[in-house]
Amino acid sequence: MSESKLLDVLIAQAKLSKKQTEKQQKIVEAAIHIFAEKGYANTSTSEIAKVAGVAEGTIFRHYGTKDNLLLSIILPFFKETFPMMAEEVFTEIASNVDSFEEFLKAFLKNRIHFFLENKQIAKVVVKELIYNEELKKDLLPYLSENFLVRVNKAVEFFKERGEFIDIPTDRIGRMLLTFIGGFLVSRLVLLHDYTVTDEDIDDAVSLVINGIGRREDGTE
Repeated sequence: MSESKLLDVLIAQAKLSKKQTEKQQKIVEAAIHIFAEKGYANTSTSEIAKVAGVAEGTIFRHYGTKDNLLLSIILPFFKETFPMMAEEVFTEIASNVDSFEEFLKAFLKNRIHFFLENKQIAKVVVKELIYNEELKKDLLPYLSENFLVRVNKAVEFFKERGEFIDIPTDRIGRMLLTFIGGFLVSRLVLLHDYTVTDEDIDDAVSLVINGIGRREDGTE
């Protein structure tokens, strides 16, 4: 999904709300574009108001704070559109691999590609998830649940084929959530390293698989 398409999805999602007035829709569209271009922290409500063609007080009247404006944009997307997108990604990847190692490599490559295509918006969301306590409280449990449901399903499938040692599926899922989240956030957001290679992914996945994979001799 390209940057422009994700912007369109966010705007369309915001417009689905029957509670929004025409001015609110203009504010949301302006905010999405400026957040993506300049980043959340570098965007002022006065800039959003100017692009939206409304008074700055209108933003405060409808949303109270810039944080609440961001929440009004992000939460509907992740609660209503994200689960469907996640299901499509997991289903597509799972249908084209023969092992969990291949699945994990393909998933990382897919998410890195998505991040780089939507780098500006993704950086805003991830950084706010790290530093914005309200957003973290509202969104992280929901994202974790959506991820775990799908990755646990994949783990169960490959576990039945004898690819894992005897560890409960939910524990494996949580370890994978920590690994994938840590890998993506550290490389792409904290270190600003946009040159993740296939070799980097292979090495990282090998560390995980060697920790949870069954040895060739069948021992654990």
